[in-house]
Amino acid sequence: MLEVENLVACYGRIQILNGVSFSVPAGASVGIFGHNGMGKTTLLRTLIGQVPAQQGSIRFEGRELRSEPAHRRARAGIGYVPQGRAIFPALTVYENLRMGYIPHRDESEEAVLREVCGYFPRLEPLLQRVGGTLSGGEQQLLALARALCGRPRLLLLDEPTEGIQPSIVDEILEILRHLHRSRNLTIILVEQSLDFIAGLSERVLVIQKGAITREMAADELTSGAMGELVLG
Repeated sequence: MLEVENLVACYGRIQILNGVSFSVPAGASVGIFGHNGMGKTTLLRTLIGQVPAQQGSIRFEGRELRSEPAHRRARAGIGYVPQGRAIFPALTVYENLRMGYIPHRDESEEAVLREVCGYFPRLEPLLQRVGGTLSGGEQQLLALARALCGRPRLLLLDEPTEGIQPSIVDEILEILRHLHRSRNLTIILVEQSLDFIAGLSERVLVIQKGAITREMAADELTSGAMGELVLG
């Protein structure tokens, strides 16, 4: 589904991604692990089009996306849940969900929002609440639900457990597992929690200094082994 080859991206004159290459088949769930400053968030932002790629290729279902703007990548079928959630705090939960909707020929907005809300029972009674009044965990659920309203086939997740209470972390994990199984949703997960990565991903890519340095099965993850890999 996704093929990334020799991807290079910079912030100004500072090169962050140094020739990243990897592929993700349809229906897979892949974790990306690395310490802060290694390029994880930049990688996702480059894939979705928020950071321009200076070199390399991003092919999604055979289509080259490197020069496409973010909204066209979203319409092509890529969803993105950014670090920090980035909901619209002055809009209601329902209005936030509407902002994520992308028209499809065979599904109305109302039908899509109704189905997505069914995955998030915690959000259903909060639809008329203003987003900025929600707890951090509820905002994370909203950010995930909003991304799903675009009907993505590939979902990019950046640190979805950061600062979230354990009960909602478990809820997010179960929702993502269900979508992965029932809708064959392809997932790329950037995460610091090894337990969460192991609970959702089938394989894990280790990123160091803007390059993929190791690939392993999720069941190989241990805190000691990952610490040795990332620290050198």
